[in-house]
Amino acid sequence: MGAGRVLTRISVAPALLIVAWLAVSLPLLMAGWFRPLPVIGLFLPLAAGALWLGLRERPGPAAREPVGTPRWATAGVLAVGLVFLVVELALVSEQIVPRRDPASYVQFAVWLSEHGSLPIPQDRAAFGGGDPALTYGSPAFYQRGESIVPQFMAGLPMVLALGHWLGGMTGLLAVAPVLGACAVVAFGGLAARLVGPRWAPAAALLLAVTLPMLWAARSSYSELVALLLFLGGLSLLHDARNADVAAARGRAFLAGLALGLIVLVRIDGLRDVLPVLAFAGLLTVTGVAWGVPTPFSRRVGYALGGGLLLGAGAGLAEGFVLSRPYLEYLSDSLDPLLMISAATVVLTAALVLALRNRRTGPVLLRAAGRLARPPFPTAAAVLTVLVTVGFAVRPLVQTVVRVPVTQPDKDTAAYIEFLQRFEKLPVDGARQYYENSLIWVAWYAGVPALLAATIGSALLARRLLRGRDPQWLLPLAVVAWTSVTTLWRPGITPDQPWASRRFLPVVIPGLLLIALWATARAVRAYRRNGHGPRATRAAAVGAVTVLAVPALGMAIPSFYPPVERGSVAGVAGLCRQIGDGRRSVVIVDKLTGERFSQVVRGMCGRPAARTVAGARPDDVRRIIGRIRAAGRTPVVLGAKPDDVAPYGRPRHALRLRARQDGHTLVSPPHGTWTYNVDVWLAEPSP
Repeated sequence: MGAGRVLTRISVAPALLIVAWLAVSLPLLMAGWFRPLPVIGLFLPLAAGALWLGLRERPGPAAREPVGTPRWATAGVLAVGLVFLVVELALVSEQIVPRRDPASYVQFAVWLSEHGSLPIPQDRAAFGGGDPALTYGSPAFYQRGESIVPQFMAGLPMVLALGHWLGGMTGLLAVAPVLGACAVVAFGGLAARLVGPRWAPAAALLLAVTLPMLWAARSSYSELVALLLFLGGLSLLHDARNADVAAARGRAFLAGLALGLIVLVRIDGLRDVLPVLAFAGLLTVTGVAWGVPTPFSRRVGYALGGGLLLGAGAGLAEGFVLSRPYLEYLSDSLDPLLMISAATVVLTAALVLALRNRRTGPVLLRAAGRLARPPFPTAAAVLTVLVTVGFAVRPLVQTVVRVPVTQPDKDTAAYIEFLQRFEKLPVDGARQYYENSLIWVAWYAGVPALLAATIGSALLARRLLRGRDPQWLLPLAVVAWTSVTTLWRPGITPDQPWASRRFLPVVIPGLLLIALWATARAVRAYRRNGHGPRATRAAAVGAVTVLAVPALGMAIPSFYPPVERGSVAGVAGLCRQIGDGRRSVVIVDKLTGERFSQVVRGMCGRPAARTVAGARPDDVRRIIGRIRAAGRTPVVLGAKPDDVAPYGRPRHALRLRARQDGHTLVSPPHGTWTYNVDVWLAEPSP
């Protein structure tokens, strides 16, 4: 097998495996049978089928690749991925105590791996029945009736559960570095397809040294799985152009399924895949814009659209059945997105019908053909540049605010005010700082990459309207749509590097891919102007260095040291302090209750509840009596000795001294902060 085929196969295999895993896991989870034996037993044959369908070689009408892929290119991509994996494993974080998303995903995954079903029972009987002084929910774990519903979609927790089955907490935490390394390799594979195989190692390197990638791949972020599915889906669809009809349909279906399943991982991924639906509809009518015959594209379009709808439908089904409280919390942004998605389906269907109509079809096709004539290609290029300029000047003309209404929004506003005081900024919790979104991207990708991507996008828009580079039609459409909508409204708490995760699934990889394409064109033009191979190689290395150094310089200060180290051992010690047997844990401190309720319930395997605001020591004593009446042993947790001293002799159950990610609002991230956690325990005497 040639080096080119090796690169194309290894760059899509991880996405195919994730598609197979999610396709098996979701039905079993919804049936309450998410257990190692049935999941792995069904996954193995389905994974084999997906790999065979997605990787088999049957050349088709546009088969041109892989051509001239040197072994060093494939080896370079693998080397970057391997080094990335080693570094991330060495610096992996231990974010397992819920404060933000990674630890919440971890606790979600721990529960799934050990219980295999949702929702989580509150186990009120362990506290002598319901009591008005107790609550069972916590941030990211909603209390609904007599159950607890985890926040977020189940896609990432189902993937993390495999790591927990194989290696406990060590295996679970190692999943993120593995996903990150696979994404680096997959990005190199996509660049080999769209830019050229000799540029694949540079692409892998550029993504690997950006802070959002380095930062996210050492913790459990859903963006990693979404990125892998995005890259794998685009690569599979690109490969469909080079296969015969049967193989192309299989690859297109898997590509659509991979892109659709992003919704199962991130509900806002529904926005990112809308251009794919329109593209699939276009393919069912004509393949001219994609550079393939129409009969061929029609079958590919149906397969792509079917896979996309199936994957996205599975994600929406999981969301509304198992994660409904989370979707209700997001209703202000999700409801408009659902309406836009429904409108996209209707408009795509109407456009397809209109194009197939004998009267309207030729008229619409002639109108589309006029877009290839002046001045439209040049206008598209100019508009692309103007959009970037608009985002660049946005901070001068707009200040984005959001008045907090719900309690979570008020908590976020209070947090923003805390950071503003710390940074000596004007205090206004309604500030969102979204007007700086392009500045954030420039921090992480580097100004040279941003400029190169702007020029490259303008050139690609012009060339596509002229009928050139048809393989770029869908990638550019997705990257442009998602970048504009994300930059306009990132929809995330604006402290850094936290907010950088919003740009990881599409924006930063897309920007780097287009920047590399523009760089490759410039280097090739340099060679055509009479410069020899040695000078051309030097120019290529210099250009990649200019792109990589700013991103790497930004990443280093905030990437080391590892954060929240010692949490796994600390929680294990806490569980031992709580003890085995029939223990019921009451947490009397608000912050400790928010952080440790699900930790005690999931990792320690003990029923946990926390007292409501305003609860008094007499309420706690009453609860202690009810726990004893139920035949169980009460345990009280708090943040300080004084919290638990009224109920028994205090013991220091957890003492963690570590580092956490830094937090900035108007400047690049630049280091880590202190992270101290204490938990005190008391066992009330009979």
